[in-house]
Amino acid sequence: MEITPPATIAARFEAQRQAFLKEPNPTYEARLSRLDRLLALTDANEAAVVAAIDADFSGRAAQETRLAEMFVVRAGIRHAKSHLRRWMRVKRAPTGLHFRPGYNRLMPQPLGVVGVVSPWNYPFQLALAPALAALAAGNRVMIKPSELTPAFSALLERLIAGAFDPDEVCVVTGDAETGKAFTALPFDHLIFTGSTAVGRVVAQAAAANLTPVTLELGGKSPAIFDPSCDVDVSVERLAFGKLLNAGQTCIAPDYLMVPKGQAEAVAGKFSAAVAKMYPSLVDNPDYTAIISQRHRTRLVELVDEARAAGARVIEINPANERFESNATRKLAPTIVLDPPADTRLMREEIFGPVLPILEYDGVDEAIARVRQGDHPLALYWFGTDRAARERVLGETLSGGVTVNDCLWHIGQEDQPFGGVGASGMGAYHGEWGFNTFSKLKPVFYQSRLNGIVLFRPPYGQAFERILGLLKRVT
Repeated sequence: MEITPPATIAARFEAQRQAFLKEPNPTYEARLSRLDRLLALTDANEAAVVAAIDADFSGRAAQETRLAEMFVVRAGIRHAKSHLRRWMRVKRAPTGLHFRPGYNRLMPQPLGVVGVVSPWNYPFQLALAPALAALAAGNRVMIKPSELTPAFSALLERLIAGAFDPDEVCVVTGDAETGKAFTALPFDHLIFTGSTAVGRVVAQAAAANLTPVTLELGGKSPAIFDPSCDVDVSVERLAFGKLLNAGQTCIAPDYLMVPKGQAEAVAGKFSAAVAKMYPSLVDNPDYTAIISQRHRTRLVELVDEARAAGARVIEINPANERFESNATRKLAPTIVLDPPADTRLMREEIFGPVLPILEYDGVDEAIARVRQGDHPLALYWFGTDRAARERVLGETLSGGVTVNDCLWHIGQEDQPFGGVGASGMGAYHGEWGFNTFSKLKPVFYQSRLNGIVLFRPPYGQAFERILGLLKRVT
């Protein structure tokens, strides 16, 4: 992967800025053409994308890339294409009685040049899902993919260069210093997906240019088993959600809360569900590796610290394989029972195949545990007790929720996806993405005949009467 020099980054930005000034409001046909080319790129290069991501991870399930990346992007493009004409229309807006027969309209307009900073965990999806929304809205797009996926980043740069003029869409490759140069540009909007710590740095860089940001971060997303849940079904769904991409998912269930006295039983069922999906691990192509040795070492340290603090650790290793010398950086799924609250495992986002299980005594305690930390990006509740469910939904704040399953709220193009507080700001997907990357410009159309003349000086009794009337009716 080559490093794009700062001067080249600035030149590409300026080229896109000038191209946007020449075409400040692309036609429906122009936007559709860009979406069609993005879709064609996705369809024609699935095998190459799968291979590149597999190489970067030293073992990434092809089916996970096809489902969680290619399918999601393809669905997003098709959704945008089918709704684009409606999204682009000038929209009616209500008009106060005292301003009629004047009327209001909302006019969606592109912002200009949008910057996309994407992470390593889902490098295709989290680069192109924001990009497709920005293109639908009529913008130019620059993408900075992660340096931790060099094979994919180099591939993406080639594919985008083959499908788009550089003043439409381009890719900037490089390390953290390249990222700093990228985020320092005066974009018209900047979207970043990654850790909360780096998100703060990105927001500060954007603030210097008054660049609006969308931050998709993470946090400790809880899963809650209510006493009313079907434990067998819930455990299988939780295991899939936790171990997709080996837990390296921003909305993965970070820890599980179960009713008091059920932790041991749930741990046993979770182990059985994992063994059913992954009867072996080291050479199993269905089980994804950790992205780097540094990330794997961190996960081992989190577990070791919790064990030293008194937690019980259960390694799920159905085939009794050895992981010490495994060249793919795979890590066995691990349960940690009742880790102390002050351990790193319970303070940091885990981002790996490690599941802490905590017991709780009643819905009040479950809600209190969720609320004592930062607002999570996701929350998962399992059960049939409607009153308990509504209490959890109403008394906790999170970016999104899936009830009786994990992850699937992210795939809803008719719903916004985004965080809240430390888990992010802003949202995209579907029409929310179009609106995020647009200026919904309010326009008031004044009528030739209107009563506004009554508000002009010289002020007198007529002014007072009209103002008094409006105070009573508005």
